Amino acid sequence: MNTPASPTLPASPTPPPGRPVRLLIVDDDPLVRAGLTLMLGGDEGIDIVGEGADGAEAEELAERLRPDVVLMDIRMPVMDGLTATERLRRRPGAPEVVVLTTFHADEQVLRAIRAGAAGFVLKDTPPARILDSVRRVAAGDPVLSPAVTRQLMARAAGGGHDDRADRADRARRRFDQLAEREKEVAVAVGRGGSNAEIAGSLYLSVATVKTHVSRILAKLELNNRVQIALLVHDAGLLDADTGVDGERDGEGGGGLR
Repeated sequence: MNTPASPTLPASPTPPPGRPVRLLIVDDDPLVRAGLTLMLGGDEGIDIVGEGADGAEAEELAERLRPDVVLMDIRMPVMDGLTATERLRRRPGAPEVVVLTTFHADEQVLRAIRAGAAGFVLKDTPPARILDSVRRVAAGDPVLSPAVTRQLMARAAGGGHDDRADRADRARRRFDQLAEREKEVAVAVGRGGSNAEIAGSLYLSVATVKTHVSRILAKLELNNRVQIALLVHDAGLLDADTGVDGERDGEGGGGLR
């Protein structure tokens, strides 16, 4: 399940201040689409620019309507949401994608995250939280809580000992491309920290943290913070007592305190 990282793309455009977030809803169930449109369309900060019933429509509509965010169902006919997400995220200036699912830690959700989706929401999520998720993704923040991220990473860690060892070795080789401060920021991202939390723990400004995150994404050819977290997890660096060099604190290697 070691899907190659997606190529680095130009950052998705962040809506200018004051402009509503352009949202495309893609789901094969017309009742779900109608419900989401009703729930989200009344907010002045959201402009629902279109609806699609399958992944093939999502591609065509995204090309024509230029949404900021696509709210994408996974299981659809003609072209599923996972394939559509992979194709959309390969486009220059790709829209952000939030996948809709009925599962907390579905293997398919993990594939969507590796493809570059900014996160996911459950279909029974309260409307206010779905609205907040769309806004956050449009602003460049992932919508996976640390608890959900851990569930997904646990799924990613599946497989035999040899598979995990190979994955860890590859992840560590990629991780070694980073400067020491970038490694510290990457591990903090892997632990679910926000930019502000990382800035406080590492005594940096929020702007500096953002710069480090951007450099990490570029160096490692990743799409978003969740993919950073998955890589850090694969490298075995999320143990609370483990420093960025993989040594236990106090046994050689600096911790991240």
